[in-house]
Amino acid sequence: MVYSADDIAASTSLQFLAYRCAAMATFWTYDYACSFEEEWKFLHQSRWNKVKCLYIIARYVPFCLITTDLYLNFAPNENPDKCRKLINVYSCFSLMSIISAECIFVLRTYALWNNNRFVLAAMVSASVATIITSISIEFTTISTSYVLISAIPGITGCYRSSSGVQFFMPFLLLFIFELGLVSLTLIRAIQSWRSDNGPLYSVLVKHNIFYYACGLLLSAVNILMPVLFSNYAYHSFFEDVQFFLLAILATRMHLHLWHIDRNVHGSDALVYVSDILSPDQTL
Repeated sequence: MVYSADDIAASTSLQFLAYRCAAMATFWTYDYACSFEEEWKFLHQSRWNKVKCLYIIARYVPFCLITTDLYLNFAPNENPDKCRKLINVYSCFSLMSIISAECIFVLRTYALWNNNRFVLAAMVSASVATIITSISIEFTTISTSYVLISAIPGITGCYRSSSGVQFFMPFLLLFIFELGLVSLTLIRAIQSWRSDNGPLYSVLVKHNIFYYACGLLLSAVNILMPVLFSNYAYHSFFEDVQFFLLAILATRMHLHLWHIDRNVHGSDALVYVSDILSPDQTL
């Protein structure tokens, strides 16, 4: 049987997506195994609060993301409607992961500003606007995109194919949002650079700047990739890198901050690092 160039291209893309999925699953599992002992200690010894809830979402939702992605790429699927539903589920988990990671750093930025309510109101307003707009664009794009499967036997999976400015708009919105947050962090760091604010403050500033720098770089890459490459299979790799890497950075940095807080205040201290973010605490 002779296959067309489009059939071969679709099959190649599906194989690439399968390799990408396997690599991401391996990377995430390895990272979790490396930090399992520290994470187990944190989950059992830390106090319950909003940041811990965000941590759990950011840390464990990617497992659902990986499971959905594995099924999407390795399970035989010849039904476009079923494939589109799976892509919707995958997008939901992706949004949950990135939103929880960003919320952790919104609260950290709020802490850097000594719980300034005006700063919090501005960040929350920007967050809500970015989230609502991104969700509407994302699911509208999925509903209007084409679902491609392989015509060549033995190659499983499916993926969506679409183009247009709406495809990278969520990353553009995220780029603008993170640019605002890193600006707030830098302004606050410049205002208090001569003050001795303690080790927690220094760690918060360094973490925020590094996290936002990575987020801005990855968002910029994901804005450019749809422009440079029309095939979704290739620039989807950088989408996954952003989702997983930001989740890892947010959770790893929170673990690091928690351990520093325990060293500063002692293991029996009543002040937990996430309590810095409560209204009656200041840095």
